[in-house]
Amino acid sequence: MKKFRKVLDGLSSSSPGGVASPSCGSAAGTPTAHAPTPLDIHVQETLVSENFHLCKTVRHGFPYQPTCLAFDPVQKILAIGSRTGGIRILGRPGVDCYSQHESGAAVLQLQFLINEGALVTACADDTLHLWNLRQRRPAILHSLKFNRERITFCHLPFQSKWLYVGTERGNTHIVNIESFVLSGYVIMWNKAIELATKTHPGPVVHLSDSPKDEGKLLIGFESGTVVQWDLRAKKVDFRIYYDEAIHSVSWHHEGKQFMCSHSDGSLTVWNLRNTSRPIQVTYPHGKILKDGRKESCKPILKVEYKTSRNSSEPFIIFSGGLSYDKAGGRRPTLTIMHGKAITVLEMDHPIVEFLVLCDTPYSNEVQDPYAVVVLLEKDFIVVDLTQSNFPIFENPYPMDIHESPVTCTAYFAQCPPDIIPILYSIGAKQKKTGYSHKEWPVSGGTWTLGSQTYPEIIVTGHADGTVKFWDASAITLQMLYKLKTSKVFEKPKAGEGRTTEVLDEDPYAVQMVSWCPHSRLFCVVGISAHVILYRFSKHDANTQIASLEVRLQFDSDDAVSPSENENNPCFSDPSSHSPLQPGSPGSATPDSVPGLRVKSRALRMPPGYQAELVVQLVCPPQQITSLDINSAYGLLAFGNCNGVAVVDYLQKTILMCVSTLDLYGAADPYQRLTRSPRRNRQSTSDFCMRGLSHFYSDSKKRIRTSYQSLTELSDNQVSIDMERTKSPTSVKGPGRKLSLPTDLKPDLDHVNGHCTSPTSQPCSMGKPRIPGVPEGPRLTRRGPGRPPFRKAQSAACMEISLPVSSHTEVGGCASRRAMLQQLHGVSMYSHDEHHTTTPYNWSERAESRENSFSRSRSSSVSSIDRDTKEAVTTLQFGESYGRKGEPLPSACLWVGTSLGVVLLLPISIPAEDEDRMEEPVTIGPSSTVLMLKGSVLRFAFLDCGGALIQSPYEVWRDPNGPEDPDRTRRRKLVNFSPWPSHEAGVDGHMAVVCSEKQAKVMLMPSQTVLFAHNVTESSFILRADVVSVCSSVCLACFCANGHVMTLSLPSLRPLMDINYLPLTDMRIARTFVFTNGGQALYLSSPTEIQRITYSQEMADNLQDMLGELFTPIETPEAQNKGFLKGFFGGNAQPFDREELFGEAAAGKASRSLAQHIPGPMGLENMKAAAGGVVGDLARARIALDQRGERLGELEERTALMMNSAEIFSTHAHQVMLKHKDKKWYQL
Repeated sequence: MKKFRKVLDGLSSSSPGGVASPSCGSAAGTPTAHAPTPLDIHVQETLVSENFHLCKTVRHGFPYQPTCLAFDPVQKILAIGSRTGGIRILGRPGVDCYSQHESGAAVLQLQFLINEGALVTACADDTLHLWNLRQRRPAILHSLKFNRERITFCHLPFQSKWLYVGTERGNTHIVNIESFVLSGYVIMWNKAIELATKTHPGPVVHLSDSPKDEGKLLIGFESGTVVQWDLRAKKVDFRIYYDEAIHSVSWHHEGKQFMCSHSDGSLTVWNLRNTSRPIQVTYPHGKILKDGRKESCKPILKVEYKTSRNSSEPFIIFSGGLSYDKAGGRRPTLTIMHGKAITVLEMDHPIVEFLVLCDTPYSNEVQDPYAVVVLLEKDFIVVDLTQSNFPIFENPYPMDIHESPVTCTAYFAQCPPDIIPILYSIGAKQKKTGYSHKEWPVSGGTWTLGSQTYPEIIVTGHADGTVKFWDASAITLQMLYKLKTSKVFEKPKAGEGRTTEVLDEDPYAVQMVSWCPHSRLFCVVGISAHVILYRFSKHDANTQIASLEVRLQFDSDDAVSPSENENNPCFSDPSSHSPLQPGSPGSATPDSVPGLRVKSRALRMPPGYQAELVVQLVCPPQQITSLDINSAYGLLAFGNCNGVAVVDYLQKTILMCVSTLDLYGAADPYQRLTRSPRRNRQSTSDFCMRGLSHFYSDSKKRIRTSYQSLTELSDNQVSIDMERTKSPTSVKGPGRKLSLPTDLKPDLDHVNGHCTSPTSQPCSMGKPRIPGVPEGPRLTRRGPGRPPFRKAQSAACMEISLPVSSHTEVGGCASRRAMLQQLHGVSMYSHDEHHTTTPYNWSERAESRENSFSRSRSSSVSSIDRDTKEAVTTLQFGESYGRKGEPLPSACLWVGTSLGVVLLLPISIPAEDEDRMEEPVTIGPSSTVLMLKGSVLRFAFLDCGGALIQSPYEVWRDPNGPEDPDRTRRRKLVNFSPWPSHEAGVDGHMAVVCSEKQAKVMLMPSQTVLFAHNVTESSFILRADVVSVCSSVCLACFCANGHVMTLSLPSLRPLMDINYLPLTDMRIARTFVFTNGGQALYLSSPTEIQRITYSQEMADNLQDMLGELFTPIETPEAQNKGFLKGFFGGNAQPFDREELFGEAAAGKASRSLAQHIPGPMGLENMKAAAGGVVGDLARARIALDQRGERLGELEERTALMMNSAEIFSTHAHQVMLKHKDKKWYQL
């Protein structure tokens, strides 16, 4: 009957109607009078699959690997192209749109259809795309693929529908923007140059129409040849030959001269009256040497030649051109020449492109520039040209996320409403000064605050130790507050200490954070194995930071070595293996000195987060893998691959510091045996194992057994060695599982009468505890005892899922454990290796390593004999039942390990506030409550009604505020049992536990498994969170194979499973987080944060939350040239491109030259097409709007013509009256 109950306990079931009720009977063990039984749990689940839909919302940060830039001077929006095929369109704060080319080809050039709500992109795959910007989500309308020629340059004149396209062969083609087809009019390179020229002029690097006459096209070739082509006459007006290669050309607005930039760092000015030689040649940064030679300079990649109304001197702005002698250690520069004044602006990163912003879109008017947009490789700045010192504008976009590489992220939705204003007020004092006082010039689009907005905060940790708080409300991102954790430590000196290599890299890199928005308590874990506790205060403070040193390391000498005990190999002094207690005398050995030194003097701390306590691991430190803090308990817990430690941060004491093995006590679910010795010590090992029960009695030591290595599973040593040499990765395939050979599994399950299989019931629950050792809370006060034998856990004894990878090598396997080591930044060392801390390289040099999974150092079969520690992977404080069947809940610490074991530690905390600072906090012995497949990732608690139970917290009070004797510290605890259980008269709760492979829901205090679900078989979970969606809760999971899944609670019924994102690098795994409201985020590139939603409700409201890129604006009128200029021929002749480039005059282009590809319809058009009549109405509405716009333009033109006619009639009448009475000889 007991076996039958245990089988039933592992079953999961869910009713079709959404009512979660377990199918099993009561748990093993009689529940208390008020404890619930599985039959009492009936939760009405409201979530269904229709509540979930996965889509991207918005992308924040600097565009990764930018390539080009474009600006619409009328709409005042800006577009940035990237090497990965992305387009970022920016306007006023809140108007931020990201689009992606499906091909992923690099964007070479961008061209706005000025004030038309459209954008043309030229990509590296020789394809032109036309984007519609008149919808919140831009979509491609047309594409044109060039088959025989490569695109090098594009130019679209203002108010023209014909796009000039230059190619690598030197030809110039013309594309109709409306139909996106090629015109038959082609300017061939051999017609543009002289017939006597024998060399090819090179690719087209510049195209522009003359400001004086739109019928004249200026073509610049890379070799230095410049040609002006008469489009009407189809001939060349003039040719210019120059010795140096041309990089860019810029016209004077009058159209009488233009300027070229060259590869030798020179600028040449050419006048159309005499094109035989330049009228001016200057080397802005080159000097004439003593011998008469000119100093060699770098190329000037781009030049802009702009005139101003306020000054007779033009602006000449260019990038590059520095002398090679001076540019060795100099930064990239942007030079601004205005008259005799030359200003050189040094940049922190190489310049990709820059644009000069002008008031008018007409090229034949005075440009009057007011700003310069500079796109750098890793930054984006705008320079104010209206002030003499050229200050920069304060960037309203979050372009500095990557100021230091992001190492971890945290996402908090539905925060307290007062936390964002407080952080903003504190962070406003940290902002830099010296910015331009004018408004941000990129101010296009419209954005309004959506109806469904709530406070959201994103926290990012960085490699330099900084932590940034961002306001993420309403799908925007704004910097709130910046915290520098490095200020806690002394500055390291070069070559000082044992961790010189670590310090040379990033010793302050943030590994994980824990934040309670209600109590405003903040905890940071650094890569140097340190934990910093911060409290928030509105006032300054002069305090000294308390520090604690914790030894959570168990050296290789913990295991019994037969060579050291030849006479009595299995006897050893138990006291010799007990580690030093934290803070005990004599623990400060040279190896136990922490790598970073905490400042010992009193420090002045500004308002904001102020450091209160620093906990450092020593001897030598192993990176921390788990962390949790609870303000109501005043406790801090963290764990690593060795064990777990609990710190009372109120009393500044260490409550517990034990290894993972010591946590199990006498009830170790894994019967751990010693690690097998080497071949030459086989006889000693056999002697030890045969006499293990005789040498270690119940009164002296506990026996911990482990998985046996392959050397102890067979008498045939040769066959075992041959088995080890077989590589488990020789067969490639997705989701491949590794396991022991079939003939070895029976021997593995029972070795020497001990049950060692993790999937079978344990044959022995271990031996009782040592008499005389204090039980209960006092047990954890001592230092952790060392076991006589080290455990040897093998990856081959469990099923391991390999990620899909084409780079699998014979020498290693991308095992689940190896992947988690890279995910958490933790190195788990074997018994034979030195225990050294290897820092994770967050710099760009590690970029290639981030794009592939780390491989294990040996195959899974040969790694059986390695001693891999059991890491503590997750910790959670909460109100629960420390023992099975307990009547009342108490404070507890839930511990999850990398072997899938869940442990529970009851905690006794003084109830009164006065006693809390005086009486010690005691921690009871642990108990194993559950076992799962894979590492434990997440804990959560539900009441018997299915509502999420939040951890208790302390209401925030300013620690440095004025003392109020009448005001006492209040501890506000969230109700443990909400109304459903109280009305039913039932006490208890449900615990949700999720591991890498499966999820289980357990009923407390009976510890009965109500529901279990294997989340994935072919992969493993990287991130799991219990979140609230649509007024209910669910379990959200992100797997290594890119699947995003949601499960109902408590029944664990699958609600959504979408193959969203293939895991291409570990950056996504480290930074992927879920939050409430159906949102999540991850670091899509080293510089960008991608936010997504898996809620159908938010996806439906997303259109209202996004900004409008296009706003109807009247196109500014061209300046009136005046009567005399028009009378004497100042205006250019009318130029009808349609008549010249149309099919009737130019014919059709060759079909093999380019292929027209109709683009996928945008989101609005897709919905319209799917809607039948609704689609027809939408199309009719769009056509009506376009017709209305054209009619409006026609009315405006008619009014202008009538006004001109009236003016002409008035002038004619005045002339007639003046000469009415005069004779002919008087005229």
